[in-house]
Amino acid sequence: MDSKELWKAALGEIQLNISKANFLTWFKDTFIAEQKSKTIYIGVPSNFAREWLENKYHKTILQALNHLNPEILKVDYIVSQNNFSLEKIKKARGSRQHEEKLILDEQLNFQEFAIDPETNLNPRYTFESFIVGSNNELAHAAAEAVTENLGSKYNPLFIYGGVGLGKTHLLQAIGNKVKKENKKLKIKYASSEKFTDELVKAIGKQTMDTFKTSFRNVDLLLIDDVQFVAGKDKTQEELFHTFNNLYEKNRQIVFTSDRPPKAIPSIEERLRSRFEGGMIADIGYPDFETRLAILQAKSQNVGVAIDEKVLRYIAEVIPKNIREIEGALNRIIAHSRLKNHPLSLEESKKVLASIVNSMHQYVPFKEVIKKIASFYDLSENELFGHSRKKELVKPRQVAMYILREELKYSYTNIAEKIGHRDHTTVIHACKKIGGEINKNPVFSQEVTLLKEMLYNQ
Repeated sequence: MDSKELWKAALGEIQLNISKANFLTWFKDTFIAEQKSKTIYIGVPSNFAREWLENKYHKTILQALNHLNPEILKVDYIVSQNNFSLEKIKKARGSRQHEEKLILDEQLNFQEFAIDPETNLNPRYTFESFIVGSNNELAHAAAEAVTENLGSKYNPLFIYGGVGLGKTHLLQAIGNKVKKENKKLKIKYASSEKFTDELVKAIGKQTMDTFKTSFRNVDLLLIDDVQFVAGKDKTQEELFHTFNNLYEKNRQIVFTSDRPPKAIPSIEERLRSRFEGGMIADIGYPDFETRLAILQAKSQNVGVAIDEKVLRYIAEVIPKNIREIEGALNRIIAHSRLKNHPLSLEESKKVLASIVNSMHQYVPFKEVIKKIASFYDLSENELFGHSRKKELVKPRQVAMYILREELKYSYTNIAEKIGHRDHTTVIHACKKIGGEINKNPVFSQEVTLLKEMLYNQ
């Protein structure tokens, strides 16, 4: 593929790994300026964008390009509005050392802290930097209680909530506090996907004893996004035995998930019962006051003055995902930096227009059905079928409800699309799901999470 197609494909992969706000802010107007030997030169619109991509997203960019073309082993960046020749790139580098010093002196302090290679913890995730509100106070209190009573109180602790609400922050805050207070304790943080990857490698290399020691010889085990073990029998079996081994030794275990244990499909009942055996705490969507407090804290941390009206506007137009809130703030700060003055409310609205508009995008019917089926670990045929099994009826009714409430389809249209049913069936389903949402907070969280997944492309 040519450079244009290569970069378009790479951007598609990159977009899956970062928030929409950050993607729109930092990857707009970028392109492959030149490719020579095993090096790709990325054209960026400004020095500030170049430094940001180098420090924050370089690994993600290199992985995406290398995945598409294994011969690509290096990525470099050059400020350019148009395609640069390699000669111009080299010439432009002549003053780069001086530029870098100036930019480093002025650059916003957004860089990630170094990940601890022993624990996999990121030191920037602390209880001190976690904003507590009515939406997360139970989970926060439980997390702090765990650090004071490892293995004896709330074991396991299971924290669940939607995307970008702070689950990983709390999970790693537990690890960082324990590490700070007792350096002798062994701590391990891993995503469930990392757990699976290491298990697969251990099986292939016949190093299962090393794998078991790695996860069982610890005082605190932190597993992120445990919902992804669904459907992976060997992973579930190994996680079950790891859990039992640690629990019997009074070692602390903490899980996070995007949904409660009861709502995770395709997991063994014995593992589900372990998840439910301790403390379950949910993180809901932050209210306006909490969102504003998060924005105020973030802007103070980077030492940039942002008009209170602008912060309030961000808190109003982005009501749920904290990552999106932070991404919008980062975009405002970046533009303020480039313009060398604080943005007014009107300027901020223009800067955030693409983000705000994208939050209300239309989702095609086929995409909705595909995501609902995936969420409940069903095939589309099962979702559309006429089986009256409980595990199929509920997802089918949820699909009808979402098509009605979110996409505003008529009852007749939904009935035709969902297996040629009578429209009264759809009316009944929508009323039933609506009533269940109002009286069952756990089910309400499940449907809310599903809605969020529909709009997160």
